[in-house]
Amino acid sequence: MITDVAEARKDLALTTLAAITHAADPDIGAILKTLSTALRDVPESIADPLVELTAQGLGNRPAAQQWRNLVAVDLSFHKSFMAEEIRDEGRTEGIAQGILLFLAQAGVDVSDEARERITTCGDLDTLNRWLLRAPTARSAEDVFAEEQAAPQPK
Repeated sequence: MITDVAEARKDLALTTLAAITHAADPDIGAILKTLSTALRDVPESIADPLVELTAQGLGNRPAAQQWRNLVAVDLSFHKSFMAEEIRDEGRTEGIAQGILLFLAQAGVDVSDEARERITTCGDLDTLNRWLLRAPTARSAEDVFAEEQAAPQPK
């Protein structure tokens, strides 16, 4: 169990494996915080694979969410797959809330089904299209309406 940052920096691979090994330990929060702190000053080419390895090693255990939170805060400048995934989740949540805010401001009634469709959509392009439609929508269905096909030349 490695909870000293100076010790962690001496062997980042061992620290990563130790964090995965102790995923069920009551002190996992301190262990993961040590690893994320140790990775802050490391080049991305070294840190990114260790961030991903840690995420994969933690799997679906509760510690995995703690790791995601630490990566989002402590390692937010990294461009790893996991860091980008966390940023995309934040973007989709923000856009979905923006759509719902526009609709509420316009007095549009949003059914539970429409709200769920908006909040569970993970496609940024789709959400951006819906966001552009939301300010002028008279119903939630207006937000989902497909774009009018361009007239075909004769």
